[in-house]
Amino acid sequence: MTAVVALGFMVLLEFAARHHGVPGPITNQAREVVLPPDSGGLLYAAMALTMVVLTWRERFLAVGTAIGVDVLFLAVRWAADAEPSDGHPFGIGALWVVLGCAVVAVTRRTGRERVLLLKGVGLGLLLVAGRKTGDTWLLITAKTRPMVLDPYLAAADHALGDPSWLAGRLVTATGPLGFHVLDFVYGNLAVAAVVVALYQLRRVGAERRFPRHHLVRTFLVIGLLGPACYMVFPVVGPLYAYGTGNEYWASVSLWAPDTPATTPWALADLWPRTPPPADAPAPMPFDGITPRNCMPSLHTAWATAIFIHSRTGPRLLRHAGTFWLVSTVCATLGFGYHYGVDLLAGVVFTLTLEAALRTHDRGRPRPGIRLVVHGASVFVALLVSYRLLPVPMAEHPWIAGPLLVLATASVVHHYVRTTARWSGPAAPPPRPEPVPRQRPAPRAEAV
Repeated sequence: MTAVVALGFMVLLEFAARHHGVPGPITNQAREVVLPPDSGGLLYAAMALTMVVLTWRERFLAVGTAIGVDVLFLAVRWAADAEPSDGHPFGIGALWVVLGCAVVAVTRRTGRERVLLLKGVGLGLLLVAGRKTGDTWLLITAKTRPMVLDPYLAAADHALGDPSWLAGRLVTATGPLGFHVLDFVYGNLAVAAVVVALYQLRRVGAERRFPRHHLVRTFLVIGLLGPACYMVFPVVGPLYAYGTGNEYWASVSLWAPDTPATTPWALADLWPRTPPPADAPAPMPFDGITPRNCMPSLHTAWATAIFIHSRTGPRLLRHAGTFWLVSTVCATLGFGYHYGVDLLAGVVFTLTLEAALRTHDRGRPRPGIRLVVHGASVFVALLVSYRLLPVPMAEHPWIAGPLLVLATASVVHHYVRTTARWSGPAAPPPRPEPVPRQRPAPRAEAV
């Protein structure tokens, strides 16, 4: 069912992208069957998810086949002197293996084994499709939302002490070392998610069935619904609205993207030195290229999901989940990609979706429904307050700031309390009370 919904959504995005004169997610995915992919690591991560349903012998065969296909493509390009100008030189082999597993499932498997292998293929392809649909979503936000609401968030962020400006100065002070450490974490969020998902799915090959709930489901739902919020609340981020854009990090980045300058569209060159004033915010125009992908912070949302799902793993995995969440928060703020209020909304967004998925799996019990309603209400209240009350929030930070944090903390507390009951040991069935033995009635004496 999830695969059908995702396919229908990708078709709609394909038509929407074509309407704006650019290829959509299906076209971009199809071209990677023979052309250098945008992310070879992502394709190998997708293959790893597919391999959870294979035996160890089949896994070694799949990895060897993927590497062999990549080496063959590299040799052909080298012989033809056709080095790719963009894209990764590897990854096609992994995609071929995933598609080959689909062919094997249809032609060589039957019954439950066919369904299981197709689920593994669908899991891998959905990971790649999530990346492609996300890229298309971002393009659509830039094309359809010429006005952005950054002044509102910049004003509301005064209630939290302008954390993006503070973090930006700290990351700048660390120089190339601090930048590249955070950039590695920020850019490999999907890889961290796959590591946690592989731990959760480690028994699928032996048990021949998937667990009821795992990280990949939450990751895909966040990527599916999150960009819809961008259409409602388009924001480009402080680095672009109040700074020089990607040019700011060009001196320390080893792979600075070659993108058009955004400085002419900025209100002022203030980030990360001077927070902007909070007086009469209004929508501002911006270019048709920069994604409006700030509200909520999906990187924070995904990192929160990784943190949640890593709690059931061993100590090393739990520490890694904590490290990825903290580093992602530092990167989103320190790079100037997000305001502090974006991160609060991202946390509430993830907890609400995670609660909704778990509630659905458990037959929609009342405590889960109350948790979902609570999270959704707080999320909507945050967006409404950012849009309608940014100036009062900036004028009374000692009231608005704690209220924002308390509202987020209330969802966190409600989530922890509710899910702790679900994950705890099942209560033993009540023991029947002993029935007192009745004495036999005395015999009647014969007359």
